[in-house]
Amino acid sequence: MTFGQSPRLSLEVMNRAFSRFAHVVGYVNIIGVGIEVIGYIDTDPVEAVWPALVALAIMGLTLVALDRRTTTLRALTFLIVGAACVYWFALTILAEPSTLRTTDVAPLTMLKIALMLVGGASQSAWRNIIWCTSGFVIAEGVTAIAATQTGALIQPDATTIIAEIALVMTFVVIGTTRARLQQARPHLDQAAMDERVSAIRYRIEVKAAALMHDTVLSHLAAISHASLGALNPDLKRQMETDLEVLIGEEWLSDTSPELDSQARTDWRRSMLLAGVQEVRAQSLAVEVTGDLSAVSRLSPERDVAVGLAVKQCLVNVLKHADIRSAEVVIIGSETDVSVMVIDAGRGFDEALVGADRLGIRQSVRRRIEAVGGGVQIWSTPGRGTSVMIRVPASAALDGVMDEGARDG
Repeated sequence: MTFGQSPRLSLEVMNRAFSRFAHVVGYVNIIGVGIEVIGYIDTDPVEAVWPALVALAIMGLTLVALDRRTTTLRALTFLIVGAACVYWFALTILAEPSTLRTTDVAPLTMLKIALMLVGGASQSAWRNIIWCTSGFVIAEGVTAIAATQTGALIQPDATTIIAEIALVMTFVVIGTTRARLQQARPHLDQAAMDERVSAIRYRIEVKAAALMHDTVLSHLAAISHASLGALNPDLKRQMETDLEVLIGEEWLSDTSPELDSQARTDWRRSMLLAGVQEVRAQSLAVEVTGDLSAVSRLSPERDVAVGLAVKQCLVNVLKHADIRSAEVVIIGSETDVSVMVIDAGRGFDEALVGADRLGIRQSVRRRIEAVGGGVQIWSTPGRGTSVMIRVPASAALDGVMDEGARDG
């Protein structure tokens, strides 16, 4: 269950998609060149071009390592090893007198393009342009060196130049799209979040209206039809019970408080409620809504982590949001328990938070990640902040662990 992807997550997905596409094109080029070399060997086995296959294999393995995990170090390794492989391949092919002894032959062009596709390792458009341009310059350079050593003709490779221009234009378009996405995403996230919160509030309003009808209005009707004199003891006792329900917060849960006393007990004993009450004592008005019984599905470790994380979020509201009220929404599903902390304060940009501010990083994000959960933050300066804390429910996690044990 999500309220929309964060800008950082959307950019990461886009970056991975393009990197995977570039790697697939690289695979196709390397395999295609390998098939062509094998066909050439089969046609004329006298020619000693088999070392070119070794260069292709090494370059392909380096690309596999980069594809499995795209990092700057692996991208640099692919660039260096790939350059050596292109040089080795060019030296082998151009040294054979029966081949087309020019630097713009198709096999060399395909390998040079594969080396240029190292671009995409970064989320920055300018860095990707530097990566692919470096690949282009290095590939052309080592090919020219190999041609000089073998006496082959150095020809401008129009296909490689066109590929370089196309890649640069692609990165420029992607960079522009990312910038627009960063500007639009907070508004989309805010709209999705507002829609979800409105749905929760509507459900609570319906439940409150039904509860009022079943208690207050029913009691008023009973009093209006009662005879003069002392109130019926049974009616009085029922009114007192219903009044306790109205004053308390248990009725907000999807589970009837009359039927699930254990859920009420779990909520009252939870670290989440303890954290809320502690911040309330510091003069922050905190409204708790949603499925309060969901906290009963948290393991003790996750209960502590969620309680402390929510407390830190509320403390941040007190210190930084310039507002004296906040809302905590509890949402339970089959697989996880989510808690949202919402305020209408001045908001902030998480990327600009100083390194000395450890509240969000340590007390919230890393604490929740340590128990297998995740944190999403939506905040726009001047429009408030919403923090979604989501952890696996104990039953769901136990099921996954049992399945893993059976597989083992």
